[in-house]
Amino acid sequence: MSTSSAGSLTPSWPHCAHGADPDTDPVGCRGIRVSAFAGRAIPMRFCLAHLSEASRDIYLRSLTPGANIDLRGTTFTEDLLTRLLTALQDPTTQRPHLGDARFRGARFGSNADFHGARFDGSADFHGARFDGVARFVKVQFTSGAHFYGARFAGEAGFGGVQFTGIANFYGTRFDDETSFYGARFAGRVSFGGVQFTGNANFCEARFAGVASFDGAQFTTHALFDAKFTGEASFSDAQFAGGAWFERSRFSDHASFSGARFDGPAWFGEVWFAGNADFVAARFVGSFWGPVTCVGVLDLSGAVFEVPVTLDIAARQVLFMRTRWESTATIRLRYASVDLKHAVLAAPVAVAAHPAPFTSAEGRLVDEGPLTDPAGVRVVSVQGVDAALLVLTDTDLSDCLFSGAFHLDQLRLEGRTVFASPPTGWHLQGIRPVRWTRRRVLAEEHHWRAQTAGQPPPPPGVTPPTDRWRPGSDHPDPELTPDPDDVAPLYRQLRKAFEDSKNEPGAADFYYGECEMRRHDHTGTPRVERALLWGYWLLSGYGLRASRALGWLAVSMLATIVLLMGFGLPASSPKQEATGTVPPSGGEVTLTIDKQPPQNPTGDRFTSDRFEKALSITLNSVVFRSSGQDLTTAGTYIEMTSRLLEPTLLALAVLAVRGRIKR
Repeated sequence: MSTSSAGSLTPSWPHCAHGADPDTDPVGCRGIRVSAFAGRAIPMRFCLAHLSEASRDIYLRSLTPGANIDLRGTTFTEDLLTRLLTALQDPTTQRPHLGDARFRGARFGSNADFHGARFDGSADFHGARFDGVARFVKVQFTSGAHFYGARFAGEAGFGGVQFTGIANFYGTRFDDETSFYGARFAGRVSFGGVQFTGNANFCEARFAGVASFDGAQFTTHALFDAKFTGEASFSDAQFAGGAWFERSRFSDHASFSGARFDGPAWFGEVWFAGNADFVAARFVGSFWGPVTCVGVLDLSGAVFEVPVTLDIAARQVLFMRTRWESTATIRLRYASVDLKHAVLAAPVAVAAHPAPFTSAEGRLVDEGPLTDPAGVRVVSVQGVDAALLVLTDTDLSDCLFSGAFHLDQLRLEGRTVFASPPTGWHLQGIRPVRWTRRRVLAEEHHWRAQTAGQPPPPPGVTPPTDRWRPGSDHPDPELTPDPDDVAPLYRQLRKAFEDSKNEPGAADFYYGECEMRRHDHTGTPRVERALLWGYWLLSGYGLRASRALGWLAVSMLATIVLLMGFGLPASSPKQEATGTVPPSGGEVTLTIDKQPPQNPTGDRFTSDRFEKALSITLNSVVFRSSGQDLTTAGTYIEMTSRLLEPTLLALAVLAVRGRIKR
């Protein structure tokens, strides 16, 4: 078996074999023989490092600026490398000029200085080893540069380097300080699996193509004040020390999925022009912004082990299955937030930030094209333990609550917005109706849209305000919540408002609970539904004073009309006395008989009869008897009035009390 690396196996090229020993080192020197590439018919059996001085001079004099060289496996001293680069020096620029350069498996035993060199062809440092300081400062790689599996034992300086083609550092190991300060990467670059044992500095670096740091390991500090024009991936990267991405700009998709931040992770003033993916990332140290994301900031499945404050301005933020193991404050702008199945081990506060964020130095953070209203919309808390959740100044008009735990302990602070029923008048058959104004849950919207058979709106089109809004599963009845699913949600939210001493705010949720029970044909008995229908019709479940007063006025008017027509007698009954006088002049016995009231005839609707009927009706409202003589029909009319009208008055009082109770 052979290999191209400087390992213990025989290399694939004709090698020098200097110093080979059958017992200790049967391969010997792995440097490629110069003879086949010197360009002269001189028998050279050794590599450049082991040539005689005279033969080495012949080889070096044969080189011209821009020449292709093949020095795979060669061991370089600082002097030998200097002589090589001097031989390739361009007299115009006074800098080394190389064509294709093959340093695969080479070993640089001391300092290696390629400062200012230019590689016009492919530069192959695959498996090379740098035991001392390696300087590639301001080097130009106009074609591909391959450092796959290389190892830098000392400092590595790539400041100002320019990579026009592919830059491949996959599996490279940097054991000391590494600097790519001001580097320019025009093509695809891979740092996948790279190990940075010392500090890694990418400040002012520019990545124009796809940049991959997948699986990279940063043992100490990593500094990225960089600009990524193409896609950037740090998937499964490990940052054992601090990770500074302050003021970095990502013009395309950026992925940190599976990354681990064991130290502080600074993302202050970071700009994501596309989507930013932190799926399943783990933050053991602190994490904070402010971060601006024009697309979707996905923190689904991420884990925050320490208290954090997240300042985010983004169109959409996903916290699905995100786990907070300590307290967190999430301050947002412009964002639609999804908290579905998030795990909260400590209190988490989600709040809308009223003003643009500022940096630690007091600079206003650029929010760019985020010009929509800066409010925060929570779209789901399904599966969340709401006992530890606080929502402040949020829009919950599209929020799904089904499946949340301890919803009655949810804290809603500041101005909280819920959905409203459709506006305007609508026809139900031939009957015009107008929906009562109240706060409505999104689940009720979805159910009513499904039962009404509404077609789903076209993609990207906002449903009109005069219709119920369909859900994402519309019109599938199996996936759309039923009234028996929605009623407990209203009940728990009502209790949350009541526990916070907000009785007026709880009224709409009691209304919604009763509405769902009234339409629930599975969990609510028929008799109970009939009672709820009557309760709704007469007073809006004891919450609509105007409805109760309206029915009271109708009832009083009907009572007055009925009393005038049938309840008041034709005239007040007169008492008559009759007596019997015995012929003997004895005792006289008088019998006083009151005539029964007579049903009225003739003109019944007179002002006098109206006054009497009004007096009787008003007394009935306050549950008093007027003492007025009535016909038999009038007696029953008064009895009915004395039962119904005080009830309607009480419902009206109850509705007013529910709106002003403290």
